[in-house]
Amino acid sequence: MDYVLISRKGCHLCEEAEALLAAQGVVYVFRDVDADEELKKTYTFRVPVLLKGDKVLLEGKFTLERLQRKLSSA
Repeated sequence: MDYVLISRKGCHLCEEAEALLAAQGVVYVFRDVDADEELKKTYTFRVPVLLKGDKVLLEGKFTLERLQRKLSSA
């Protein structure tokens, strides 16, 4: 699993990102920004954030077009 979704519970943008990733069959590891002090320092106001390795692919509002473009170039 190369992809990590940094998210938080109760975040509507995060829920939309999760649904979009699932619809595209993207397998990812969920990381809760509120449960990790290190993630909080960088990503508190940026969620959802999709990482591949340590590279940020997407953050904020995910769209199908942006996701497909990033996945094809990742």
